[in-house]
Amino acid sequence: MDWSNGSGVMLRAWFAVLVLLGIYIAARWLKKGNAKGWRELLDMLTVSMKRKIILFMVMLGLVVCLAVLAPLARFDAGVDVFVTAFLGTAWIILVAWALTLLLTVLTGLVQWKYDIGVEDNLGARQINTKVRVLHRIAAVLVWLGALAGILMQFERFRALGGAMLASAGVLSIVLGLSAQKTFGAVIAGVQIALTHPINLDDVVIVEGEWGRIEEITFTYVVVKIWDLRRMVVPISYFVETPFQNWTKKSAEIIGTVTLHVDYTTPLQPLREELKSLCEASGALWNGKTCVLQVTEAGGESMTVRALVSSPGASAAWDLRCMVREGLIDFLRRNYPECLPRRRVVLQNGAMEKEG
Repeated sequence: MDWSNGSGVMLRAWFAVLVLLGIYIAARWLKKGNAKGWRELLDMLTVSMKRKIILFMVMLGLVVCLAVLAPLARFDAGVDVFVTAFLGTAWIILVAWALTLLLTVLTGLVQWKYDIGVEDNLGARQINTKVRVLHRIAAVLVWLGALAGILMQFERFRALGGAMLASAGVLSIVLGLSAQKTFGAVIAGVQIALTHPINLDDVVIVEGEWGRIEEITFTYVVVKIWDLRRMVVPISYFVETPFQNWTKKSAEIIGTVTLHVDYTTPLQPLREELKSLCEASGALWNGKTCVLQVTEAGGESMTVRALVSSPGASAAWDLRCMVREGLIDFLRRNYPECLPRRRVVLQNGAMEKEG
């Protein structure tokens, strides 16, 4: 078919109009979310993500229309080269943009499929950590490839690229020295994504602070401290420095409660009270460990330690506080004489202090 005659022009114009109409309908559908079968997916997408997708669809429609209508115009040779380069650049950017959006949507689907908000979430945290880190790496590679594709369209930059390749030895040394820490951080991020020394929502002790892994990026990790502070730690820290990970294999943890009591304290009633407290704690106790032991005998009192197990670190903290309060209240009500005290013995009219 001859696209230069009147009928060809009309067909191209109608095709451009249909493309724009289709983009408009799809954008309205995405914004309103009326498609019943995709309701959960649309609910999962954030408002910002929906706006990005709509903007991408609008730009795609404009580029398609420009590509369809451009051959109808009678441009000079120089202008025609510019238009061709512009369209090539636009297509490369759109492809990279589409791949980035696709990566973001797939990451969101993984987060929706593997929810880290459940109780036993070790597998979900590992998958989310790996997907997020690899998502960032893939996005950088996509845009680097897009930049290379754009530069390769221009003859002037092709010559520059040849000159850069000719001096690759010097450039590699310069880049290696200037970006050593950056490359090291990227390698550390890949290592963390593959070996999982930490995962999202892991409970860790870093620099003496208790917190959870909130965010993992290329160069740093954000640890959410228990009092809502955020500690920003270089990602290489978790590869080079020893740290505590309380949820590496399982979220279960054993908590300790220490009491200093008098030597006259009966241990069996105290053990029974500990058992009752654990059973009454509900989900705070996982039913595995409930032990009371005398761990130290001092000059004036003995040290009693209670071991209780919990399904997670937060539950362990609450259970320890509850057990500590319950045991102290039990001794105060039933055996007040067993609370720590200092003895004084009167002998031959003289007052001597024991111990």
